[in-house]
Parts: sequence; structure tokens; C-alpha cells
Amino acid sequence: MGGQVSASNSFSRLHCRNASEDWMSALCPRLWDVPLHHLSIPGEGGPDTDDDCLNKNPHFRTRKSGCLRLLNRPLPCITQPLPTGAGRHGAAGRGVRYWTCDRPHAGGSEKNLHFVHMVYTTALVRGDTLTEISEWLERHPREVVILACRNFEGLSEDLHEYLVACIKNIFGDMLCPRGEVPTLRQLWSRGQQVIVSYEDESSLRRHHELWPGVPYWWGNRVKTEALIRYLETMKSCGRPGGLFVAGINLTENLQYVLAHPSESLEKMTLPNLPRLSAWVREQCPGPGSRCTNIIAGDFIGADGFVSDVIALNQKLLWC
Repeated sequence: MGGQVSASNSFSRLHCRNASEDWMSALCPRLWDVPLHHLSIPGEGGPDTDDDCLNKNPHFRTRKSGCLRLLNRPLPCITQPLPTGAGRHGAAGRGVRYWTCDRPHAGGSEKNLHFVHMVYTTALVRGDTLTEISEWLERHPREVVILACRNFEGLSEDLHEYLVACIKNIFGDMLCPRGEVPTLRQLWSRGQQVIVSYEDESSLRRHHELWPGVPYWWGNRVKTEALIRYLETMKSCGRPGGLFVAGINLTENLQYVLAHPSESLEKMTLPNLPRLSAWVREQCPGPGSRCTNIIAGDFIGADGFVSDVIALNQKLLWC
């Protein structure tokens, strides 16, 4: 099966054309039978951030961490959202296959749900955010995405049911029901393209289409070397049994914000992406205790992060 396409040919094909849009189907066929939690998958966003690049509407940037909420009254110019402009290419088109759908909340009317992030939009759940993902997947039937719905503070049971109903109505048979982590070949054979993790136990009990929350290694560190030390410590403790995320997200704390009032998370992150990308290139996917799976970060379109994460799958062919 795998002998028909060599590793070098497969990855040459992946990198010499704009294959990030369809990188899963461009993998060497030997990797089609590797479970998703043993592949290397690029992700975007984290516990406190989400770029939501699929949304083409104007979006806003704001800091939402606890320490920054303390600054809201004395320093609203720091903590309040500022318009930033739109027109980014879709994250899925760049090769991202994991992202968070953070803090859904009701706005205006009870059934007018929005996703809210540290980097957030006013995209309606039933509108741009989920529908555009579904439409993109229809055009790319052999690509698979993982959506992490989390941070449900204050969401009522009725709104949980409404949100899950939206997810099921929009994605339909594309949803992969909870069970053993599948391989690409298994997903393709069933026409399934979406895994939804959902951090609400009662909803999980009611809906077999939902998966438990995907663990996220979030370092909560300002400095790059401190973040890398945290990630290496987590690796030494052993990887989770299923899908999980290693986050290369730098995080502002109160001390940093007070010392750099005119800076942003973007200005802090971009100069450090080369060092973080160097760490990414050292990683290896697979079942081993120190192996990585999903690697996610912020502002990853500004560097070769996505192609670096995808290229790690080549190491599976050397085993």
C-alpha cells in the first residue's frame, strides 16, 4: 500500500505546491492508517486566544485574562477592544486543522449566540464561524478539522442544547461520533470530517457526537525559554492517551502589561516565533511518551509554523 508513493515524493508534492489547503490527502498513504492523535496537526488559538481566521467580518482584539480585567476601570485604553481590520485568508486554507470556539455567549436575544475570544469577533454561531467551516470542508472532502468548544461560563442548559443543535444541523453526517480516535482512511470511508470536543459533561452525556475536551498544554509564560522549559517538562510527564495540544502561546501577565502599556500580544509574540518554530521542528509525532500531536499558537501565519508542523509527519515514515 505505502510502497506506491515514496516518502520523499509525498512530501515533495506537499511542499512544492500550495498543498497546505489539502495537506492531509497529500500525506504518504502509509500515514492514512495512523490515528489522528499520532499525527502532527497545526492548530491556532488557545485557552485565552483564538484568531478565528475563518471569519471575514471585521474583528477586534482585546485582552481577557483575569489580571487584565483588573485594569479595566483605571486603564480602559489598555483593556478595551480595539478595531483591527479584516481580510485574512481562512485558517483552514493555510493548513490549520484545530482551533478553539471560545466563550459562546448570548447577545441581543437568547438564541443569538456569539463566540468571544481574547482575539474575538462578533461572528454568530449559526453564521460565519461554523457555516464557513462546513462550506470549506465540502470543497475539501478529504480534510479533517478538530473544533474545541470550551469556556462555557454562564451558559444555560437551554443554550448548550441550542449550540449543540447548531453544530449538528450545520455539520450533519460530517461529524465523527465519540469513540476510538480514528485514522484518516476510516474518516474518509465514512464521509466524516469534523471532531468536536465539548467541555460540558452534561452535554457529553446527551450527545454521542461530542468528544471530551482536548487537553491543552498552556504554559502561561511571558518569556520564550520559560515556555519551552514548561513544554519539555510536560513531555517528560508523558503524553495524554488521545488528542492533545502543545501550545506555543506566549501570555501577557500584569507585570508585562504595566511595563509595556503600548505593546500588544502580537508585538510580544512575533519576534519570538523563530525560536518557537525551532522548537517545533525538533518535535516528533507518534505514540511515544514524549511525542507531540496538535501544536497550536498565535499569529502563526507570520512564520513557517504550519508547514513546520505538517512536515513533522515525515518522521513517522522513518520509524
